Amino acid sequence: MINVDNAAVRHQLEAVGICNSQNIHWNYLEPELYECSAQRNEGHITNCGALAVETGAHTGRSANDKYIVRDKLTESTVWWESNQPMSPKQFDILHRDMSKFAEQSELYVQDLYGGASKNTRLSVRVIMARAWHALFIRNMLVRPRNSELTSFIPELTIIDLPDFEADPDRHGTRSNTVIACDFTRKLVLIGGTAYAGEMKKSVFSYLNFVLPEQKILPMHCSANHGKDGSSAIFFGLSGTGKTTLSADPDRILIGDDEHGWDGNGVFNFEGGCYAKTIKLSAETEPEIYSATQRFGTVLENVILNADRVPDFDDVSLTENGRCAYPIDFIPNASATGAALHPKNIIMLTADAFGVLPPIAKLTPAQAMYHFLSGYTAKVAGTEEGVTEPTATFSTCFGAPFMPRNPSEYGNLLRELIAEHKVDCWLINTGWTGGAYGTGTRMPLKSTRALLSAALAGRLGSVSYRKDPNFGIMIPENVPGVESKLLDPRNTWENPEAYDQQARKLVEMFTSNFSQFDAHVDSSIRDAAPMAC
Repeated sequence: MINVDNAAVRHQLEAVGICNSQNIHWNYLEPELYECSAQRNEGHITNCGALAVETGAHTGRSANDKYIVRDKLTESTVWWESNQPMSPKQFDILHRDMSKFAEQSELYVQDLYGGASKNTRLSVRVIMARAWHALFIRNMLVRPRNSELTSFIPELTIIDLPDFEADPDRHGTRSNTVIACDFTRKLVLIGGTAYAGEMKKSVFSYLNFVLPEQKILPMHCSANHGKDGSSAIFFGLSGTGKTTLSADPDRILIGDDEHGWDGNGVFNFEGGCYAKTIKLSAETEPEIYSATQRFGTVLENVILNADRVPDFDDVSLTENGRCAYPIDFIPNASATGAALHPKNIIMLTADAFGVLPPIAKLTPAQAMYHFLSGYTAKVAGTEEGVTEPTATFSTCFGAPFMPRNPSEYGNLLRELIAEHKVDCWLINTGWTGGAYGTGTRMPLKSTRALLSAALAGRLGSVSYRKDPNFGIMIPENVPGVESKLLDPRNTWENPEAYDQQARKLVEMFTSNFSQFDAHVDSSIRDAAPMAC
C-alpha cells in the first residue's frame, strides 16, 4: 500500500485537483473493500460470498451524457457527428466543482493498467467515492505487481463521484449526469451515475483514441484461442452472444469485451469479465455461473432472495444485471491475456427480423461493411415504446466508445484481415422461421456446432450458395446442423413474407451506411446488400 503522505503522490493528486489527501484509501485489497462496503451499507454479501450492489436510477450506460473536450488535439481527430463536444472552459468549471465535492468525500484509489501488452499498456489511476466501485474496477482492469505500485505514474486519471450532480446551466450538460473526457489533460470526470461500467468504458474510449495512431486496432469484442495459439475474435453488441460463445471450454479465453490487435497478435485490455446475468444458470453457462458464486465477484443489480441467493431470473430491477469478476475465475482463461494473430473473425448479430442465415462467410470488403454497420435488433418489451423488431446499428460494434471516424478503425481492420489472411464469418444468433413473435430463437446448440465447424476449418471444403439479398456465402450442408436451418427463407411458412421482410432489412442497411459512403472506396460500397 502506498503512503499517501509521500510528496510525489500528493503532487500527483493535487495535479488533478484532489487536495484532500487525509481520507483516502489507497489500493485496498478485496477483504478491505468488502469491509468498507459493509460499513457504508453499499451492498450485501451473498450466500456464496459475492458482493451484491444496486446502481440506483442508472442501470446501464448513459451514452447521451458523455462528452469529449473539443480543443486543438480533438478538433480534427474526433468524429463529432457521433460525439458530443464540451468546451475546455466548461470542463474546467466541472473539474473545479467536482474537486471541491471530493474534498468532503471519503475516497478510494486504485492504480491499474489498461492492457495486457507491456509495450502499450496504459497506467490508469481511478479515484472513487464508493468502495464497491474500487472493487469493480480492480476486477476489471489489469492489476500491477506490488513492486510496480511504488513507482506508479498515471497516464490517465478517472474521478468517479456518483453523488455529484452536474448543473446543465453551469456545466453545459444535458442532465445531472456527466461523463466528460479530456484527452489533452488525460482526465475523465464521472458524476451523477453509480453505474460502474462507465469507468471501464472510459478507459476503452481513451485507448480507442490513442491506439490507431500506433497502427493498433482497438476492438469491442471477445476473444479466445485454440491449442495452436491462434485466436478468434467475436464482434457483437449486447445480447448477441459475444460473452457466451467465447467462453468455450475447449478453447482458452483471452477476454470477453475489449481487445487490441497489434503486430504481435491479439491482447486483452482488461483483467476481468463483465457478463450479463439475465437467466444465467449452471446448465447453460457453467463457467460464468460459477464465477458468480465466489468471493470477490461484484453482482450489479441482481435480486437476492431471503437466503441471499441470487435470483438471475428476477429482472425487476433491470434486464441488464451484471457480474464483474477477475478473468482467472474462468478455469480456461489465458494467463497472459494475449495470443497470436486470429485465423477467424466472427461478427455476431441477433437478427429479430428472421432474415439473416445462422452462418455465412464474408469477403474482406463485406467484413468491413458489416463492421462499420454493427447491426443487431432490439425486440418488443426490452425498451419502452418498442412494439416490434427495431434495427440497431452501432458502428464498429461500439459506436459510443469510438472517438475517431469509423473508417479509421474499418481500414485498420481491413488491412489486418488481408495481411494475416483471416476468414470472416457472420453468425445470426437471433430468430429463424419468422420475425420475433412468430419465429423462434436460433438454437444455441446449432450455433455452437456452426461456430465449432468454422473455427476448426471444416467449412473450407463444403459447398456454398450466394444469398440473393446480402451477397454473402451460405454453406449448404454442415454436419450436425439441419440443412433447412441454413436457408432462412425455407424456414418461413410464407416465403413471400420472408422476401418482404428481407427487402425491409436491406433498406435499413443501405440507409444507415449512407453516412460512410464518402469515407470508403468503391469495393466497400459494392459490398452493400441489394434486395431482390
